[in-house]
Amino acid sequence: MFKVQTLNKISPIGLRELPRDIYDISPDMKDPDAIIVRSFNMLDMELPSSLKVIARAGAGVNNIPLEKCSERGIIVFNTPGANANGVKEIVLAGLLLSSRKVVDGITWTKSLIGKGEEIPQLVEKGKAQYDGPEITGKKLGVIGLGAVGVLVANDAIALGMNVIGYDPFITIEHALALSRSVKMAPSLDQLLAEADYISLHVPLTDETKGMINQDKFSLMKKGARLLNFARGGLVNNKDLLAAIDAGIISVYVTDFPNEELLKSDKVIGIPHLGASTPESEDNCAVMAALQLRGYLERGNLKNCVNFPDCEMPFSQSNRLLIINKNVPKMVGQITAIIADKNINITDMLNRNRDNYAYNIIDIEGTFDMDDIKKLLAINGVIMVRYINCN
Repeated sequence: MFKVQTLNKISPIGLRELPRDIYDISPDMKDPDAIIVRSFNMLDMELPSSLKVIARAGAGVNNIPLEKCSERGIIVFNTPGANANGVKEIVLAGLLLSSRKVVDGITWTKSLIGKGEEIPQLVEKGKAQYDGPEITGKKLGVIGLGAVGVLVANDAIALGMNVIGYDPFITIEHALALSRSVKMAPSLDQLLAEADYISLHVPLTDETKGMINQDKFSLMKKGARLLNFARGGLVNNKDLLAAIDAGIISVYVTDFPNEELLKSDKVIGIPHLGASTPESEDNCAVMAALQLRGYLERGNLKNCVNFPDCEMPFSQSNRLLIINKNVPKMVGQITAIIADKNINITDMLNRNRDNYAYNIIDIEGTFDMDDIKKLLAINGVIMVRYINCN
């Protein structure tokens, strides 16, 4: 049995992917092999010594101590793309809200309560103050062409917008999914200078934190509209408010409001609803559960955020899983210990990412705890798991 702890309420549709004859699941699980989490803050949490894997039912992993997990050989998965359609839909809503002053108009209309039969006449008289431009024919700049960015770009094309995109790290998969009508900007600066609307779709990292700042605002058109349904930290809020005061940004739509932003009547603050759909929660939970199973039962890594993705078809051989520092001569030392037991390697896969490497080794023979200790004694080996098929 594998023990799984849930740190948030997880969709039962996803948990169904974990058979109860193999998995014991509870929010109060002690000494778990695995954790499934959504938004729970794990940064200051003491990680159990039994923990092998964390599956994040969502894309962002800012709530997970990645460095600590890597040092201990704990796998961390996320679920990129599982909630992409839900986020895309609210981005499109934000695009329209940024143009048509719908929010302000609704607020004003509510203020007419008590006016009785005068309301229709007052509405007709006051509606002019809430007019706004159509999006058809306008230029949308999409920064980041991952799962969400591609969907936003394609749907904006379908709505009649001219779309330019920027992503120096676009994958082949996402490039193939992108509409041919989307023009690629040669630089971020050129996109910012051309776009009437700008939508952010990049992860929050040390490199992207505050990427939309005073220098970038100075490149934008007067009256540009900025949408941020990715991460709040991508925008320097102080510089944003200055850009609003200067008339550079006419509306900022964000899924990550704070008090400072909400004081501005040019900010539309949405309470982080991007992936808040039942479909997104189900999709994320299913993907998280399947990735968790793939690792615990087979040792395969897919959508791993702290080690290289590494998948090998499962045979009837026993399987060794090894995480080690990405330094020379590690594979030779590992295979030498296997050879000393006169065990044949039937298949092997080694992948590396930054400072770490991950190995899947199928063997014709069995390993015991003493053999595993020998592997762990190699300087640079962080984690060893053994899956016995016998």
